[in-house]
Amino acid sequence: MFTGVYVSQVSVGKIFGRKPPHTLIIASGDSIRHWNIHPWMLGLAISVVSVIAIGYLLATTYLVLRDDLIGASMAQQARVQYAYEDRIASLRVQVDRITSRQLLDQQAMEDKMARLIEQQQVLSSRHGRLDDLLQRASLSFAEPDTIPVPRPRPEPAQSDGSRRASADEQTEGQSPELLLAYRNDNAAARPGARASENIFAKVDNDLHAMEREQFDRIELLIANAYRKAEAIDTIVERTGLPSDLMDDGVGGPFIPAADSNFDTSLSGLEIALDHLNTVSSQVRALPLANPVPDQPVSSNFGNRRDPFLKRVAFHSGMDFKTPYGFPVKATASGTVTSTGRRGGYGKMIEVDHGNGIVTRYAHLSRIHVNVGQKVEAGSIIGSAGSTGRSTGTHLHYEVRVNDKPLNPKPLLKAGEQLESLL
Repeated sequence: MFTGVYVSQVSVGKIFGRKPPHTLIIASGDSIRHWNIHPWMLGLAISVVSVIAIGYLLATTYLVLRDDLIGASMAQQARVQYAYEDRIASLRVQVDRITSRQLLDQQAMEDKMARLIEQQQVLSSRHGRLDDLLQRASLSFAEPDTIPVPRPRPEPAQSDGSRRASADEQTEGQSPELLLAYRNDNAAARPGARASENIFAKVDNDLHAMEREQFDRIELLIANAYRKAEAIDTIVERTGLPSDLMDDGVGGPFIPAADSNFDTSLSGLEIALDHLNTVSSQVRALPLANPVPDQPVSSNFGNRRDPFLKRVAFHSGMDFKTPYGFPVKATASGTVTSTGRRGGYGKMIEVDHGNGIVTRYAHLSRIHVNVGQKVEAGSIIGSAGSTGRSTGTHLHYEVRVNDKPLNPKPLLKAGEQLESLL
């Protein structure tokens, strides 16, 4: 058996003027098959094979490149997602930072407001305590109006012409509730936080200035009180009265004072005012007033020519020429110890003022008090006359300390000088 393939080409084309087809012969045993293959069929087959090959190559290339494109796309998408997530995280951090800053600013504002409220309450309480001291003292150099009231200054107008609510308006009457409302209003206006800080700074500075002014005023009042008491002591010393009359009777070891604060300063002011009041009370108990105001002196204390014997004699008091019946006043508070006629004194009143000081009012026409009666400075105790050893109507006024006569003239002069101080 023989099997084979034989291709034969007949020169038909030469007969018909065209290229003859190729013949494909396949022999298998006794069976022989043949096909005629034309050139166009071969071209078509080549074309189909080429298309299939190109398609396969393109498909293979697409499959290969698709994985790369998908990977690149996924990588690009991942990068975008990561960048977006990073941006979101950054924004969250910024939001958290801003929120934390706002919370810190709000807390700081709360603390400042609480401190301002506390300072205002302290200043208000101090002002009340100072008022009590000043009203008790009734000093010409310490009226209550001179103590500063804690009241912040108003806020000036803004650059755009508008006017922010001033600290003075927000704190009218020094009410902590209004300050709290002011705090809440400003907490909502975060863009104006810097302006609020400026307001707080101004209010804080004003409160500190008022606190310093209160301390300065207290120190001034203390100095004035001691200066006034010293001036009173100096005037009284010139009268010739015993120096121990103005002693306070105090003492003790010297211990340096602690650091100065408002309580210690206020305590110092209270001590100074107590000392001044003690000195003033002691002075008011001294016979420094004029028994017959605005009446002329007819004879002074000391040696003089006796009007009856025409010889030098000692005059133990001062004589005031007065109209008959002119009212005679006590020169200080005291107790009447003697009334009635006494030798050359005529009708006389004797008043004991304590500390060994006694005053006598002689040659009276009438006596208006009784023994043991309490009299006050300026109260009328008798009427001028000419009883006893007298040449005419007048008042013989005498001051005695421990039963020794003292010149009344320095006492009357001291009384005139102390009138403005007391």
